[in-house]
Amino acid sequence: MGKITGFMEFQRQEESYLPPATRLKNYAEFVIPLTNEQAKIQGARCMDCGIPFCNNGCPVNNIIPDWNDLVYRGNYREALDTLHSTNNFPEFTGRICPAPCESACTLGISEDPVGIKSIEHKIIDEGWEHGWVVPQPPSKQTGKKVAVVGSGPAGLAAAQQLARAGHAVTVFEKADRVGGLLRYGIPDFKMEKSHIDRRVKQMEAEGVTFRTSVLIGKDFPANVNNWAKETIFPEDLQKDFDAVVLAGGSESPRDLPVPGRELKGVHFAMDFLPQQNKVNAGDKVKDQIKATGKHVVVIGGGDTGSDCVGTSNRHGAASVTQFELMPMPPEHENKPLVWPYWPTKLRTSSSHEEGCERDWAVATKRLEGKGGKVEKLIACRVEWKDGKMAEVPNSEFEMKADLVFLAMGFVSPVATILDAFAVDKDARGNAKASTDGDGCYKTSAAKVFAAGDMRRGQSLVVWAIREGRQCARAVDEFLMGSSELPR
Repeated sequence: MGKITGFMEFQRQEESYLPPATRLKNYAEFVIPLTNEQAKIQGARCMDCGIPFCNNGCPVNNIIPDWNDLVYRGNYREALDTLHSTNNFPEFTGRICPAPCESACTLGISEDPVGIKSIEHKIIDEGWEHGWVVPQPPSKQTGKKVAVVGSGPAGLAAAQQLARAGHAVTVFEKADRVGGLLRYGIPDFKMEKSHIDRRVKQMEAEGVTFRTSVLIGKDFPANVNNWAKETIFPEDLQKDFDAVVLAGGSESPRDLPVPGRELKGVHFAMDFLPQQNKVNAGDKVKDQIKATGKHVVVIGGGDTGSDCVGTSNRHGAASVTQFELMPMPPEHENKPLVWPYWPTKLRTSSSHEEGCERDWAVATKRLEGKGGKVEKLIACRVEWKDGKMAEVPNSEFEMKADLVFLAMGFVSPVATILDAFAVDKDARGNAKASTDGDGCYKTSAAKVFAAGDMRRGQSLVVWAIREGRQCARAVDEFLMGSSELPR
């Protein structure tokens, strides 16, 4: 390592934020990246630990110690090449990945872990700034055609890898722009969409064709966004292409089956968040859901709920409250017990810091209102014993609610798409496809593969990238008999 004693000499330094009063005025990113000198010092904290558990803690197996050392030495160009060797889109992960690698950091056993995510963010920003991120078209074409259904991180990763292997790749997206939930789910203040746009330009220069507003399948459900203007049946896709990759998201939202669910003002999070993304892109949205001046209740304590909090505050909500069914986690994890795995602990997002009341172990019993419009939420306290939930006696309470957002996660991919391809499903409703042995990522349908949330269920952007890359290798092997793409 560049600085053998760096972990003893330097403290962890986080990326800083613009103050809430400033960032709430717009939807722009507000993270202030590390300076070159700060990044050098943070890179110096990486230990010569012998076994870098961070590599395995990272789903794409980033070669983290190597590029930490290169940043310490000021060699950003080589650091970028090392980073890109395992991760197609570090500008995505450097912004919205929760960094499981840092939970696995050896230094984190006794001290603050290395700031891996902030260094990754710095490397890719330097790469774009200096013009080092350029198209990598293949040296020859194979004559094989691959269709990728879905343009989220899994689909984009698979498409880029397959195009670089020389295949003619077409990506189909039912939305009007490329990006999947990166585009229409992640708020712009967490990741501006220009990061997607410039990757699309790079991929087009590498030979990838994008077809937006095209739905693959039949009988699409009403509770999932669909802005398609054209429909292609699966059998036509299988006939026209040598292989098909299903890389859509896990888009079927978990509902709240309580009295009053039908009242106006009760919405899935994904009814709300994509609208603001479209407005930020300059589109006109009819009947946009606005939180301005309203008392907002967000049900669900995860990232999607946090995104509803941040967006509601930017609308100028009168109040924002977030409920979570599970108990409040501890403020600090028991490191000797959980390291190097992802710990359960209290996590406070930048959106929470902007203004939000949070409450745990709360269950919604019913929603009430007048004239068909929600006005209040009736809830109760719950306790958990042996994995079972029970209502706390005499704990019922009510809360004013003009808007209620359901952000309780997603249960599965859209079943009608898998059914249209006649793909076998696992017990959770995902596309059934193994990641081991022969037929890796291959579904039960001829020539059809699956990757990302559509195969593994709702997960992280970094897992989607990993699956897209590995699925691309499996498709390449299927088409050519062998593959030089990385595993």
